[in-house]
Amino acid sequence: MAPTATIDTRVAIIGGGFSGAAVAWHLLRQRPDLTGIVIIEPREEIGRGLAYSAADPAHRINVPATRMSLVPDQPWHFNDWLETSGALLADPAACSNGRNFPSRAVFGRYVTQALAEVSPRLRHIRSRATDIERVDGRYVLTTADGRRVRTDILVLAVAHAAPSAPRAVEAALGGHPRYVNNPCEPGSFDAIRPTDRVLIVGTGLTMADIVASLDARGHHGAILAISRRGLRSRGHPAALHDPAGDFLTAPSRTVRDLVRQVRAAVAEAVAAGKSWHCVFDQLRLQGSGIWRALPLAERSRLLRHLRPFWDVHRFRIAPQVEEVLDRRIAAGTLAIAPASLKAIRREGEAIQVELRQRRNGARTQESVDAVIVATGPAHGSVFASNPALAALEAHGMARPDPLRLGIDVTIDGEAIDAQGAAQPTLLVAGPLARGTIGELMGLPDVTNHAVRIAGAVAAQLDKVEDSNDVARRYASA
Repeated sequence: MAPTATIDTRVAIIGGGFSGAAVAWHLLRQRPDLTGIVIIEPREEIGRGLAYSAADPAHRINVPATRMSLVPDQPWHFNDWLETSGALLADPAACSNGRNFPSRAVFGRYVTQALAEVSPRLRHIRSRATDIERVDGRYVLTTADGRRVRTDILVLAVAHAAPSAPRAVEAALGGHPRYVNNPCEPGSFDAIRPTDRVLIVGTGLTMADIVASLDARGHHGAILAISRRGLRSRGHPAALHDPAGDFLTAPSRTVRDLVRQVRAAVAEAVAAGKSWHCVFDQLRLQGSGIWRALPLAERSRLLRHLRPFWDVHRFRIAPQVEEVLDRRIAAGTLAIAPASLKAIRREGEAIQVELRQRRNGARTQESVDAVIVATGPAHGSVFASNPALAALEAHGMARPDPLRLGIDVTIDGEAIDAQGAAQPTLLVAGPLARGTIGELMGLPDVTNHAVRIAGAVAAQLDKVEDSNDVARRYASA
């Protein structure tokens, strides 16, 4: 490959999904003088990422449009765009009980259109970052296609690692036409026939999307979804209430006390004629403070014992998707069970599985035609699976957080190096900062965090400018 000139920029962002796009958009609004931000993102469009690149209309946003804004102080920003853009006319089913839940692709279009107004000040490199070094106080990035980018400030807005199928499943079913180890890949379900018996490994949000997709394609065969606890994501309340409860005035220092506080708040809400949803809305809003108040050992205990319960209450499904699940369960074509996969083998086109039931330990045999893996992101392998992060770790510039949720950062989002020192010019935006920040998976939380990271980048730009001014004065003296 012929050598290429190094691209010089003041700010570079690795990752052009929603997190990276939001940081860039807010930074450029804060700094109208800034031009030439580089975003390294292999997808064709900036702002969609994996979630909002989904072309399947059955994949809907999981919270009402009035809470999916790119502008936190204008919560209706996206909903107003929906109603003026004509997007709702093409999808009348998006409205449920007076709230809009359009497809995720529509939200992706909203983000890309917002970015269009600042696009002349962005440079999109369609590639992946494969190496990062620190040279003379600046970051030098190498991309998969051989380009080099040199920058003063680097923002990491990379995504979680893709789900990893259990080894036994991969070994037994690799090459089977109806084995799907990545349901996010386009065309993943093309080989699944309407009457096929389907096993889904995982029962969270991804499972709900899979069932909605299969149902929309006309599938009416039996579906069995399994996970250790057999928990499915909950839906939204019929009536909206303001967030309820207070978990910060006297923050819990133990998981046991936190659970006690949550139960008391839910009981109080129910007594007042409200649902549990408003308490979990408050937990989300106060999540960062709650998380920081817990010692590391208690955070680990919370993840080990309570994360599945938190996930299914916090990350709710759109009413349209909930209706599909309820209808299929009522019709007997969907079952969700607490069970684990103990053995699997292929017999021609059929797949034989042995399950261990969680409640009584009994082992049952099932014969299915298709297996779909829906186990969620592989949190612990993010450094190993991402060449850019692996390079940062190898050069001692970044490290995994103690809970292996992502990247170790300060409360301000600054990456912590191998010696434990914060790096103000290496910042982390998005879910990979959640080990320190707390809840950073829902879009409202990601947006607020992106605004803070954009502010931190702007502050560092001022410091770099001041430093350069001083250097020039010394050089001319």
